Amino acid sequence: MAIHYDITHTTVYRYRKPVSFGLHRVMFRPRDSHDLRVLATDLQVSPEAAMRLIQDPHSNSVALVQPLGEATELRIVCSFTIEHVPAPQDQLTLDPAAEFLPFAYSVQERLDLEHYLRPHHDDDDAGTLIRWAHQFLHSDKPNSTREVLTRMNAHIGQSLEYKARDEEGTQTPLQTLALGSGSCRDYALLMMEAARRLGIATRFVSGYLYDAALDTAARAQGESMTGAGTTHAWLHAYLPGAGWLAFDPTNNLMGSGQLIRVAVSRDPAQAAPISGSWYGDADAFESLEAAVVVTKRDS
Repeated sequence: MAIHYDITHTTVYRYRKPVSFGLHRVMFRPRDSHDLRVLATDLQVSPEAAMRLIQDPHSNSVALVQPLGEATELRIVCSFTIEHVPAPQDQLTLDPAAEFLPFAYSVQERLDLEHYLRPHHDDDDAGTLIRWAHQFLHSDKPNSTREVLTRMNAHIGQSLEYKARDEEGTQTPLQTLALGSGSCRDYALLMMEAARRLGIATRFVSGYLYDAALDTAARAQGESMTGAGTTHAWLHAYLPGAGWLAFDPTNNLMGSGQLIRVAVSRDPAQAAPISGSWYGDADAFESLEAAVVVTKRDS
């Protein structure tokens, strides 16, 4: 069943005195596919800016925004209406050869998945990360690929403390394990790197999370989900027969229609929602405000 959402993503940079701006890369537009269509889109920038759209190497939609003139505030507001038709994850059948770990990708798949299979962050000499990943494997019976990922997905949110961070960058998996805490992007990277060490191709996903508890139009009740109201991060695992499957360790979601993808990449650094530069006095920067509102339309 198709679900329609209205999404507004607002980012505001404020400065104590006028500054000028360099080129900004904006990755806010939901990523079209057979299960997601963008029906309407609008991008408003203040001060006035020159804009053009490109696709990056991962086929993500990127707006290149060049603000004109000086200002004490840079405001970027993106609005979208989308149609989402998510398939229940448990109805996506795996290739029989991939139902249990370990399994082997075909030669053609390995060529295309090479950068998603190879770990991007080192383990320590004690093998902390590989030992952490192996705790989800049974030693006395076959290991269902889907069940191993499901246990790992649930364990991260249950065993670690969620801490939102406004600063750029992502903790390494070893840092997240040592601290016992992290943000959604840290959780996603930890699971990505652990799954890669089990021979499973993974990629980073950034996007939006629909939370009925924050949808005033839906008049829903209940606690809000972690990561709602701002950009969110999760991961995809590529399983032959089913393709890229979504796992959100922050909220223990799998293939949920609540996850609205914007960008995919082999590493979180490639999927920053917005990046750019400004020129002025070193102490000119004052604050950053970012907010995402996702509202479900009536059927």
